[in-house]
Amino acid sequence: MASVCPKGHDSEDSDFCSVCGVKLPAASAPTATATVAKCPDCGAARHPEDTVFCEDCGYNFTSGAHGEPKPSAVAAPEAPPPVVTEWEIAVSIDPALKTADSPDPPAGFQACRMMLMGDSYLIGRRSDKRGVFPEISLDADDAVSHRHALLNRTEDGGLVLRDIRSSNGTRLNGADVAPLTDVALKDGDVITVGHWTRLELRRVS
Repeated sequence: MASVCPKGHDSEDSDFCSVCGVKLPAASAPTATATVAKCPDCGAARHPEDTVFCEDCGYNFTSGAHGEPKPSAVAAPEAPPPVVTEWEIAVSIDPALKTADSPDPPAGFQACRMMLMGDSYLIGRRSDKRGVFPEISLDADDAVSHRHALLNRTEDGGLVLRDIRSSNGTRLNGADVAPLTDVALKDGDVITVGHWTRLELRRVS
């Protein structure tokens, strides 16, 4: 291959000019073209080259698996749904609660049970005139106030009892409950109100 010397002569030699003998500059080595690694699945460039997963399609460069999710894209397992707590209340007459001033319980009183699935329950006696319609109606016991007490569900599924300034008070397991104070309830607790009304709570789940 002919070379051109610094003086402009066409030299047949590549080391020294064949015309004037001047040393010729060394020829520059051809610049190598950099190659970019690409994903065999989608053709996207692999940057950096030590990555395991294709950023575009999830191809695994190590195992050759197609469309694998990148570790950062793996969804965390869903938290289990909260356990729903259900309560049951049993309403009955307890003759042991009767005092000398208490009237006899009504004949034929039927004990009953009900599930507490709502958020709030009013304990009291029905009054159409006052527009009071308790969810737990104790009409047979006239010592129970129309708006006597509340059972409220808490965020964790528990229940609390609140006396709402009843005339004759509310007792929990034999102890007086302070008015307008929330008292946490547990399975087997017994609420007594009026002359002889007994309310027993059971935690179903």
